Amino acid sequence: MRVLVIDVGGTHIKIAGSWDRVTHRIPSGQAMTAADMARAVMALTKDWDYEAVSLGYPGPVKDNRPFREPINIGGGWTTFDFQKAFGKPVRCINDAAMQALGSYAGGRMLFLGLGTGLGTSIVENWRVEPLEIAHLPYRKGQSYEEYLGEAGLARLGDERWERHVHKVCDLFRAALLCDGIVLGGGNARRLVTLPDAATRGSNENAIHGGVRLWERVAESTAPEFIDARTAAQTLLDDPILATAARPTAEVETLSPRSTTRKSVTRKRAPKKSAAQKVTPQKSATRKSATRKSATQKSTTQKSTTQKSTTQKRVKKPAGSG
Repeated sequence: MRVLVIDVGGTHIKIAGSWDRVTHRIPSGQAMTAADMARAVMALTKDWDYEAVSLGYPGPVKDNRPFREPINIGGGWTTFDFQKAFGKPVRCINDAAMQALGSYAGGRMLFLGLGTGLGTSIVENWRVEPLEIAHLPYRKGQSYEEYLGEAGLARLGDERWERHVHKVCDLFRAALLCDGIVLGGGNARRLVTLPDAATRGSNENAIHGGVRLWERVAESTAPEFIDARTAAQTLLDDPILATAARPTAEVETLSPRSTTRKSVTRKRAPKKSAAQKVTPQKSATRKSATRKSATQKSTTQKSTTQKSTTQKRVKKPAGSG
């Protein structure tokens, strides 16, 4: 299949055909709208023979069309009919995802596009997942893109910018469990040293990705979300799933009995009063102490009685004997 590949960037729009893959450039910039881009590409390729178009767009893509207006170029992208303009079937994909697909060689790969902004994407088993993590906060209220993009490079200078590239690569690779990183985009060539497990990509890989977009099913299918009631009804309607679920239902019917038994067994004893809370050892000690005091009392009483008896015997009436 002869594919026309269009890679839209903040500085240039790159165009190539799958038959020779020679890249042609058109200046873009803040004023270029979707209609301007289509007119410029059509003028350049008026003598080209192609059957399909791949469009790499610098922003999120949903349902094969731009989802949000771009930041670094003009507007009108979300409502523009690209298929009508080119008269051919069009597949639209995030520009970083297209370059990531063209750079892929196996495993779980993270792609970072160091260009006007920061493009991010993951490819695994030839399935590409465009990401929008570049706009998450990174440091001092600024995003990853504001540090690693063109504006960050101009503000920080080459050396500090490169340190942040290394740091962000380590963070992303650890968080996203990637085997390796491909650093693409125009500013990747400014890196003196590469981060761990990273290789330098090429802008030409975007053209390879655009061709692969028609050769392979690259975009992931959106998941279908259902609520709990629908899931339960699906389970009941399916005889195989319903049969498999019966043992679980039987276990659940027994659970109230076991709960009742547990609750009977675990009845709390009535609260004891302060007097009842005395431990057996203490009460035994008190008892023995009471017995001792009683014994001492009786002994004292006996000695007192014996004393009085002795005194009585000693005191005899005068004149007796």
